[in-house]
Amino acid sequence: MKTQVAIIGAGPSGLLLGQLLHKAGIDNVILERQTPDYVLSRIRAGVLEQGMVDLLRKADVSARMDAEGLVHTGFELAFNGRRAHIDLKTLTGGKTVMIYGQTEVTRDLMAARQACGAQTVYEAANVRPHDMKSDQPYLTYEKDGEVHRLDCDYIAGCDGYHGVARQSIPADSIKAFERVYPFGWLGILADTPPVNEELVYANHERGFALCSMRSQTRTRYYVQVAAEEKVEDWSDERFWNELKARLPDDLAQRLVTGPSIEKSIAPLRSFVVEPMQYGRLFLVGDAAHIVPPTGAKGLNLAASDVSTLFDILSKVYGEGRTDLLAKYSQVCLRRVWKAERFSWWMTSVLHKFPDTDDFSQRIQQTELDYYVGSEAGRKTIAENYVGLPYETIE
Repeated sequence: MKTQVAIIGAGPSGLLLGQLLHKAGIDNVILERQTPDYVLSRIRAGVLEQGMVDLLRKADVSARMDAEGLVHTGFELAFNGRRAHIDLKTLTGGKTVMIYGQTEVTRDLMAARQACGAQTVYEAANVRPHDMKSDQPYLTYEKDGEVHRLDCDYIAGCDGYHGVARQSIPADSIKAFERVYPFGWLGILADTPPVNEELVYANHERGFALCSMRSQTRTRYYVQVAAEEKVEDWSDERFWNELKARLPDDLAQRLVTGPSIEKSIAPLRSFVVEPMQYGRLFLVGDAAHIVPPTGAKGLNLAASDVSTLFDILSKVYGEGRTDLLAKYSQVCLRRVWKAERFSWWMTSVLHKFPDTDDFSQRIQQTELDYYVGSEAGRKTIAENYVGLPYETIE
């Protein structure tokens, strides 16, 4: 089998890249080691930057998002007993964010790919890239007990942190940068109305809390917990009581509780590899970088990688601009590190660290007070939250 672009991974980044390439007339095949149902079972983020929303519209997969998604023009920071509103739309000249779950994005992209007849091979085992430094790279994989070969021009590694794409690059050809935080987020999904019409990020002496949502009837709440905590030690009642303790009184009083339909603990870490390409293999999304969820950047960074790679490949096939291939990593990393910085800042000022004493707590609160009390500070927060602009490929 032969294609122009081979994509490893049928998560949202791989599917979005495949959809954009297909619309541009560039043949592509996606290899995914899991089943479609498994891919759709992953519970992930749901805050989409303006740039990702625009990219989904460009890919013609936005109909359900535009009909069912919730446009948010701001969010709130809660600290020191007060709530401060960040007016995204006013501070950024009209930009907003969209509340629409990653699972739904994936579902829409799967449906679009099936409708256009583009090929996805699910349950492809032992996928391996070969000859990535040559002008004739290829992949091998196992399916139904047989070994198959997929020849291609380029390989996009959209298979996540644990995927084979990054692991196929020689260790002496990439450098990893990492920070592991000493806590995690205990999150629950519940069929309850949101406590607030916009997201609330709370700094509290007991630890961080986040009030988020998936719709007007389904909520996603988080509380910071120690890294060694176990989900089974947290009953629904214990979670709700802890969340209430970390919220301003007016929010705590109107919080509607209910049985959780999903509960998990996510560790927090920052991770980046440089460069994000090796020969004709390009790393996309979590395969190359991870951010703490505090700034809502993970899925959005993957989308900006997709946009960059798509723009480059469009010019390669449409204009013969193979010189642009070498720019992929540097263009992506400029935006990646700025998103890492924002996520690090949000994490630093909102969480309780093991060494947080009374002085450090006051510094955190004063940092937040300074930023929200200054128009320049609020604008800095807002422009990072809605997403920095995608870089033009020239």
